[in-house]
Amino acid sequence: MKKEAAGETESISIQVIERMVSLLDALAAYPDPVSLKELSAVTRLHPSTAHRILNDLVVKRFVDRVEPGTYRLGMRLLELGNVVKSRLSVREAALDFMRALHRKTHQTINLSVRQSDEIVYIDRSFSERSGMQVVRAIGGRAPLHLTSTGKLFLSIDDPKAVRAYAMRTGLAGHNKNSITDLTKLERELSMVRTLGYARDNEELELGVRCMAAGIRDDSGKLVAGLSISAPADRLQEEWVEDLVSTAHQISTALGFDDRQA
Repeated sequence: MKKEAAGETESISIQVIERMVSLLDALAAYPDPVSLKELSAVTRLHPSTAHRILNDLVVKRFVDRVEPGTYRLGMRLLELGNVVKSRLSVREAALDFMRALHRKTHQTINLSVRQSDEIVYIDRSFSERSGMQVVRAIGGRAPLHLTSTGKLFLSIDDPKAVRAYAMRTGLAGHNKNSITDLTKLERELSMVRTLGYARDNEELELGVRCMAAGIRDDSGKLVAGLSISAPADRLQEEWVEDLVSTAHQISTALGFDDRQA
């Protein structure tokens, strides 16, 4: 009986998603706000069903209610679309440069972006035949203050935002090297701003060190971090110059102009 109930629940969830998508597709087909009556007719949904789903979409900003009974696509879709666009374009622009940097260092090269209070690894370049490497799983997450790329993003936040981050997360640590004190983190971020790149000295994982440089888009916005992860005793200081140069090349490929800095 439990399996049957679970199957019914899953079926209902899929049905709701299908109805929601059909309403979004219908709205996308109209340049102007659309009435509930029209949407109901186009999607073949009962007006009460369409109204209920549209109300939920309005709450989440996927749909705007222009006036009673008429709807159009909401700004949340544009926001998400821009996020997807930036990540896809960054990955496409970065791949060849990441491979070249990997060939030079023989260590794992990571591409990651900020998502709320964490970084998310969205791509990597490594080789099975390059010996011992530190490989981060694509889709993996880590706290901002424990990672080199995370520090890049925190370094561009104003002091109030950094303090708010510290309050939200408690600056939880993973080991004895983790930065768990706000004053120490603020000093670290000041150093990142001065140097133009960031480090993780075994703060996320003992035995692993990283260095990261920022990637900017055509508007000058920091959109991703490029990092080298290596066993602590293998990370070489001379790689900093190559890392920063590679991140700059990717930024240029995205349309970034030094004069924007």
